[in-house]
Amino acid sequence: MFLYLLKRILLFLPTLLLISLLSFGLSRLSPGDPVAQYLGEDVFGKIATQQDLLQAEQGYTQAARQLGVGKPPFYFSITSKAYPDTLYRIAISHRRKTMEKLLAQYGNWPQVQAWYNGVRSFELQLLSLTDSATVAAATPIKIPLRELYVQYLDGAVSARLNEMEVTFGKSPELVAALGNDFLTLKKNYQNLRTEANPGLLKTPAFHWYGLDNQYHTWLSGFLRGDFGISLSHRMAVTEKIKPALFWTLVINFAAIALAFLLAVPLGVWSAVKQGKTFDKVTTIGLFMLYSLPAFWMATLLLIFFTTREYGMDFFPSGGLGNVPTAAPWWKQIWLATPHLILPIACVAYPSLAFIARQARGGMANVLGQDFIRTSRAKGLPERTVIWRHGFRNALFPLITLLASVVPSAIAGSVAVEWIFNIPGMGWLTLQAIGQNDWPIVFTVLMLGAVLTVVGMLLADVLYRWADPRLNY
Repeated sequence: MFLYLLKRILLFLPTLLLISLLSFGLSRLSPGDPVAQYLGEDVFGKIATQQDLLQAEQGYTQAARQLGVGKPPFYFSITSKAYPDTLYRIAISHRRKTMEKLLAQYGNWPQVQAWYNGVRSFELQLLSLTDSATVAAATPIKIPLRELYVQYLDGAVSARLNEMEVTFGKSPELVAALGNDFLTLKKNYQNLRTEANPGLLKTPAFHWYGLDNQYHTWLSGFLRGDFGISLSHRMAVTEKIKPALFWTLVINFAAIALAFLLAVPLGVWSAVKQGKTFDKVTTIGLFMLYSLPAFWMATLLLIFFTTREYGMDFFPSGGLGNVPTAAPWWKQIWLATPHLILPIACVAYPSLAFIARQARGGMANVLGQDFIRTSRAKGLPERTVIWRHGFRNALFPLITLLASVVPSAIAGSVAVEWIFNIPGMGWLTLQAIGQNDWPIVFTVLMLGAVLTVVGMLLADVLYRWADPRLNY
């Protein structure tokens, strides 16, 4: 058994690794600037002095380092020779992206770097002005100057420089204070265009970064139970997920257990009574039950069975009620049980209908085989024939279902948790998507993949239990 389990686990590891790569890649393609969202404000939008700019850059860089985005994305990168291997060190996202787009056009990193440094140097000089008249004259150039950090098309950049040049032409004081710096800025942009080297964009280059990269840090943290930091709540994702995972597991394990406990005997007796009234009524009822969407049924149950207007307030309304978070887990479940009955029923009934139909099909095939007729010919009791000889041989289809019921139940609980206001993984995921809190979303994705693999592993263990002759 040990070697069997070891082989299965080793087979699942590449799957989890591939899912982690996909999850990490999607997280890096998610929209928005995670650092700006974490800071909760545009730190570059209220800059009035040189010290303000330096503090904003320092605060942004520290937040980027705390979120782990100030490192190379992966162990290596395959780019062109036009791209340096240190571009990731530019922590400010919108500036780095602009430089990447300029490189994609011109292919000359030294000139792109000189242009970027020139824009920043000019802004520092502008913010260091102290004469009130000169400061007033320089006000119109602040907006086009700030836009140079995000513009990369030649027409847009030239338009901002021309706008700034018009302002200089109206103020001799401004020319005296920043004229030479502005000429240097224009020269840097001219060099960027005239010294373009697009040929480097066609030459591939390989860069190795080692273990100190974003993916390795993220994966090793995930294995330790450190899922990063929530961008919206500025707290560890672990602290947000722990209670949510607890309630999702409670609902789904209870729903799966309930589904199997009801579906197996229902499917078995439907197969035994094949073609009779019980089988026909059961078949129609299960098909009708399976066709009802869980979110629709959850809405109906919440409306009709929790409100006094319909006279059927048999259950409390949504939520978990007054459950103290410091209470033991069993007490939390006990206090929340009245609130969990309807959600568990909504998650359980689609699985119940599906499992019952599969149990009926598997059992019907077994009951028609020769060894069943032989058992009956020996005079064995019907209960023994059905459950000891027949059901054991019909277990394999049901065990196979276990691997699919676990992830499907978790997926179905997303809508149910949201409708009943149960703070589980589904509720947390929808809330995080609405807030663009992607660390939580992709952590839930990874945990869902792990739970799916656990369900498959459990199915493999049950295979071996049902038939010890099974090797691999």
